[in-house]
Amino acid sequence: MRLTVAGRTDAGVHASGQVAHIDLPEDIEPGGLLHRLARALPPDVRIYGIHPVPNEFDARFSALCRHYEYRVADASWGVNPLRRWDTLAWRQELDLRALNDAATLLLGEHDFAAFCRRREGATTIRELQRFDWTRNPDGILVAHVSADAFCHSMVRSLVGALLPVGDGRKSVTWPASLLAAQERSSSVTVAPAHGLALVKVDYPPGEQLAARAARTRNIRG
Repeated sequence: MRLTVAGRTDAGVHASGQVAHIDLPEDIEPGGLLHRLARALPPDVRIYGIHPVPNEFDARFSALCRHYEYRVADASWGVNPLRRWDTLAWRQELDLRALNDAATLLLGEHDFAAFCRRREGATTIRELQRFDWTRNPDGILVAHVSADAFCHSMVRSLVGALLPVGDGRKSVTWPASLLAAQERSSSVTVAPAHGLALVKVDYPPGEQLAARAARTRNIRG
């Protein structure tokens, strides 16, 4: 049996909203699987729910949008020890307004080659639907990044490009200026994996699943 997931993540990236599908034999009742899997899986992996879906459903290709969050602590004392595994410590204070101004310039459909590790035969054209930053009451900065799909290391590269904007080392327009590049930019530092998490995946209604999967499989021009 083959498991298909909604989004593949780099080693060290978290996923609190991952979606997967698998074809099971008819004699297996999904109702009892949740408890059995909880006993078998390692403590850092949990399944929250199991549901039957139409045959047309594909966890990867039927997805409309994937939502990621990246957590950054810019406090002078560092990161809360209880959150050190999912939050990046940044040594300099970050300007929330500058981060959002720079992020806005990257929204829309672009060739994100400068922010991706290119793979043979894969396009780097993506539609960035959301990219903004908020500061939680506890002071943690959170980047909210959503797109129909992401190429390899794209989210971490986008965050890595904006952090020097936030601390004043780069201009607000610098990340967007890299969109003109036809290949990965060596000036962009990929943010560490542990601050990133896949938090949600959106899907269309059941009658649109097959059409969505077929459309996604087509390589974008």
